[in-house]
Amino acid sequence: MKIAVVGAGYVGLVSSVCLAHIGHHVICVDVDEEKVRQLKQAKLPIYEPGLEELLKECLAKGRLTFTTSIKEAIKKSVAIFIAVGTPSKMNGDADLNYVENVARQIAVNMDSYKLVIEKSTVPAETYTRIRTWNP
Repeated sequence: MKIAVVGAGYVGLVSSVCLAHIGHHVICVDVDEEKVRQLKQAKLPIYEPGLEELLKECLAKGRLTFTTSIKEAIKKSVAIFIAVGTPSKMNGDADLNYVENVARQIAVNMDSYKLVIEKSTVPAETYTRIRTWNP
């Protein structure tokens, strides 16, 4: 399956590598150009035992790529994981601005059926809010 993972933080990166390791073709997207450049060279910004070896294997087999273009990733994928940060607001609630931004970009750029999976840490039933956000 062709999968996009938006966000190359801990959750997105580990998910991307693991999905590619089991045979999916994964495009991992991040807005940080330097991070994407490093990942393309198999240099990890995090430590997770065994992840570096899996990353190198997936890159070598061509099952994992990295980009800063969410549009490219959406066009080439059937399933899209949203794995962006949800920092806490001053009142303790999750800040869903990054999730909303990605959901809107998916809506604007999709030209066929897409399965959208919300993997970011969010409050229960956030999917109902995502469905109502207009592009």
